[in-house]
Amino acid sequence: MPSYEALSEILDPATTVLLTVECQRGVVGPDSALPELAREARSSGVLDRVARLVAAAHESGVQVMHAIAERRPDGRGANHNARLFRAAERLPVQQLAGSTAVRVASPVEVAAEDLVVRRLHGLSPLAGTDVDALLRNLGCRTLVVTGVSANVAVPNTVFDAVNHGYTAVVPGDAIAGVPSDYTPAMIRHTLALVATITTTDDVLACFKRPRRVRRA
Repeated sequence: MPSYEALSEILDPATTVLLTVECQRGVVGPDSALPELAREARSSGVLDRVARLVAAAHESGVQVMHAIAERRPDGRGANHNARLFRAAERLPVQQLAGSTAVRVASPVEVAAEDLVVRRLHGLSPLAGTDVDALLRNLGCRTLVVTGVSANVAVPNTVFDAVNHGYTAVVPGDAIAGVPSDYTPAMIRHTLALVATITTTDDVLACFKRPRRVRRA
């Protein structure tokens, strides 16, 4: 893991965006379509750590973005080209646009200045959405990736961030996947090759520095 000095340089509040991935009620909430993943995100403390990171970002002036996966009731625009998508169509809880399932789950709080970006397709918030353009308009250079799942959406997000030229930072204790022993293995053998791996506490320490003005 990087030293505090090295991480602090990467996490300049003026050029850093904190991204929560699929931290929505229908995924990590009590009535999740994926109860095993929801239990892991909550029992491991991952969702609480995401909430702490979001709260600290709000206090320090770091921009927060929430990436939500949803679908239209008629399924228009959604993918059907993988087993994952076809299975999602049969789940008892659907991530339907406008429903409670696609609201950000507690204890993560959404502030007025946060950006909530929704997608109807794909595996990553950066694939074919407005996220890249928004990040560039915000002057983002470093993307802190949190949320779920370590199986699919999180690694896809990290890869896309790197491919788009951003520095990806992953607090390893603020992402969750199933089974529980898969996440640390995936971090060690995959994400560590392309992202800066750190901890929630280390990111929080960097966020608590004196606030700087975000560059336009």
